[in-house]
Amino acid sequence: MMKKSLKLLFLLGFISSLILSQGLYAQKFGYIDSEFLLNKHPDYKLVQEELASVSEQWKKEAQKLEQEIKEMRSSLKAEEVLLTEEMYRERMNAIQEKEKQAIAFNNRVFGINGQYYQKQAELLQPLQSMIFDAIDKVCKRFNLAVLFDKASGPLMIYTDPRHDYSEFVLQELGLEN
Repeated sequence: MMKKSLKLLFLLGFISSLILSQGLYAQKFGYIDSEFLLNKHPDYKLVQEELASVSEQWKKEAQKLEQEIKEMRSSLKAEEVLLTEEMYRERMNAIQEKEKQAIAFNNRVFGINGQYYQKQAELLQPLQSMIFDAIDKVCKRFNLAVLFDKASGPLMIYTDPRHDYSEFVLQELGLEN
């Protein structure tokens, strides 16, 4: 019994000395709103405009392909009675080939990892790097252990505004209100 008490006492002493030597202090947490930061940055509006322009161009190309398919189908429908079976099959094959081209175009441009998303990443990367550097400086200045992003999803149920460091990041970016 006495031996167990000594072991327990020794173990408790060891753990408390370990905690004291590690200097476990309360960790500081905070959050930012990356949407708020992006919308406040003037470069973000330029990125959005350029992306919208490129996107509009690609949408027009996709619509043009769809219109061509529609015209080919209506032409085939109008001339169907005049065509031989072989001519009908050739035109159907041409329509199907055009549909494949349209699908391939849409996948290449707007699909997962398509040109649209690559362009978006390319345009946003410098801005995101700049914001991340500012976030890093703010975290170091305020000794934050963890900084959450309020805009990145349903991660936070409640946020106390006094822990919002978005304004400090704006100041670090030189975009004070």
